[in-house]
Amino acid sequence: MRSFFSKFKDGLKKTTPTFYKIFGRVGGIFSGKKLDAASLEELEEALYGADFGVETTMEIIEEIQAAYKKDKDLRGQDAARIGASVLARVLEGAEPTEDWLGSARPEVICLIGVNGSGKTTTTAKLGWKFKEDGKDVVLAACDTFRAAANEQIKTWAERLDLRLVSSHHNADAAAVAFDAYQAAKDKDVLIVDTAGRLHTKSNLMEELKKIRRVLQKHDESAPHHSWLVVDGSLGSNSIEQARKFHEAFGLTGLIITKLDGTSRGGAIAGIYRELGIPIYFVGLGEQKEDLQPFTVKNYCNAIFGLEEA
Repeated sequence: MRSFFSKFKDGLKKTTPTFYKIFGRVGGIFSGKKLDAASLEELEEALYGADFGVETTMEIIEEIQAAYKKDKDLRGQDAARIGASVLARVLEGAEPTEDWLGSARPEVICLIGVNGSGKTTTTAKLGWKFKEDGKDVVLAACDTFRAAANEQIKTWAERLDLRLVSSHHNADAAAVAFDAYQAAKDKDVLIVDTAGRLHTKSNLMEELKKIRRVLQKHDESAPHHSWLVVDGSLGSNSIEQARKFHEAFGLTGLIITKLDGTSRGGAIAGIYRELGIPIYFVGLGEQKEDLQPFTVKNYCNAIFGLEEA
């Protein structure tokens, strides 16, 4: 099986012509040559283009510039290592702890976010990952608002042989959550897929709160995890969205999807700086195996074109 590092590098370049659009551009600047003023300018442009934002970009540039002033023979790979180190500091704490999955039966994970972020497919892929790890998993199809959502998650559940609790279009989502919890008693994990919603839609935000209240009738600490699923291709536009959801629902984690086809995945740094909550998984493709645990080291190395170490 290919490593996460390989998947990350391949995922980032899959749909970016010549792997120069952004992520490859950052790494390509450091391809073994000596650093110079032109390559520093090019790096700054590439980081801005990838939506790393002013703060993170300037921290990276300033540290590399300081090293360059001390050593005019500084080589690209040395500068890349400095850049990766700075980015790793920015993302310190972004990885969840190894024992993040608690001992509740079931441990309830609620996935929320806007339409098109990939919640439903992520729900199924996440369920498959837990199943592969030997966990008993139940999925709750609480996106009763979108007509196609039930069929979509049913198709995934059948394909991956996952237990699913669902209802009909426009059914009470909180009632589905209640039934799903009943079905998941004494199981390991319950994953709740919710309807896509904008933070400005008060009725749908109230529905989320109702789902939470219903779950807490079974377990006052549920949901144990409230994760925002963010479309990585939205870049910095996703930061405000994430902040609003965090204010309304108290997020405990993030999943960043669609990183395989974007040139704007640098917004991961901005979202983390804004919210300070862990990034649990990243989506690097359409296959079930392409939902991968996020690791700071592999992300930073992939950005700066460094080899796995």
